Amino acid sequence: MRLAAIAWCVLLTACTQVITETGATTTSGDESATTSSVSTPPSVPTTVDDSPTSTPPQSLTVEVFPVPAGSRPHDVAPAVDGGVWYTAQGSGELGWLDPATGETRHISLGSGSRPHGVIIDQQGTPWITDGGLNAIVSVDPASGAVTIFPLPDDTFGANLNTATFDAGGNLWFTGQTGIYGWLDVDTGETKIFEAPGGRGPYGIATTPNGSVYYASLAGSYIGAVSPDGSVTVIEPPTPGQGARRVWSDSVGAIWVSEWNSGQLSRYVPETGEWASWLLPGDDPAAYAVFVDESDIVWVSDFGSNSLVRFDPITEGFDVYPLPHEPGDVRQILGRPGEVWGAESAADHLVLIRTGPSEN
Repeated sequence: MRLAAIAWCVLLTACTQVITETGATTTSGDESATTSSVSTPPSVPTTVDDSPTSTPPQSLTVEVFPVPAGSRPHDVAPAVDGGVWYTAQGSGELGWLDPATGETRHISLGSGSRPHGVIIDQQGTPWITDGGLNAIVSVDPASGAVTIFPLPDDTFGANLNTATFDAGGNLWFTGQTGIYGWLDVDTGETKIFEAPGGRGPYGIATTPNGSVYYASLAGSYIGAVSPDGSVTVIEPPTPGQGARRVWSDSVGAIWVSEWNSGQLSRYVPETGEWASWLLPGDDPAAYAVFVDESDIVWVSDFGSNSLVRFDPITEGFDVYPLPHEPGDVRQILGRPGEVWGAESAADHLVLIRTGPSEN
């Protein structure tokens, strides 16, 4: 395995101001949601955080943070130091934002870089799926040193998308051209698997028990990945729904954002049951999905140019318009009290504070 470690200095810093946009619309489950399964499986969460420290949905606001022009931020990952990492796909860099000051800094990932996803490991190291380099990339958060893990030579142009860590610390990733794979972060060994149905693997996530699932956008299915790399295809009840991203809640149910159908769906592995809810609005297009620490589900909707909050207990939606048109939030991630995304079309990061944060 070829490894290349390159140290880069900080290239760009900018001081910015935080802008706050307010306003949310609320839709009850009875008004806008349709379900394909009306029963509630025993493993589905039955309570959410309603403590006095959580912020009522109608009081939540969207805060925005400018990043350098041309960054085209794609994915975000809250950092252990209180900052937020983001992939600057337009400039081939990894960015970092200090939410307290608005300061940003960028680290070049190398010539030809086009980073897509970013996640952090338990030590706080960011790991990037880089379609331009056709490689997995890690960045030392202290020194800015860049380590590149190229995919095998016979996997050219994989169009790398998203990554996740399994229970053993291996990094699993997807490539939209029709592959998924894993990287042993200690040895650099990489193994590639061909996805059922070919093109499509997009979002990927890990459940609390360490199980890995990915979504196939072109294939309109979700895949349950075994430790040996084999995959079980699980088809949502809506044909051609365009499963784009997946996320797990605290009990291991899989939430799916469906791009073509405009639905948010839930799959319960223990029972095989599905339930689906149509997002509010005239032409919803569900892109990203994330489940916060209170098992509230968050979706980005390109149709309404908004972030959407879904309460699985009430089956009600709250819609938070993005401050820029279009905003195009393609991924959502968070930490306790904070839900983050990136307006890829507007060079801003966005934040919704749901309660007291840990930073």
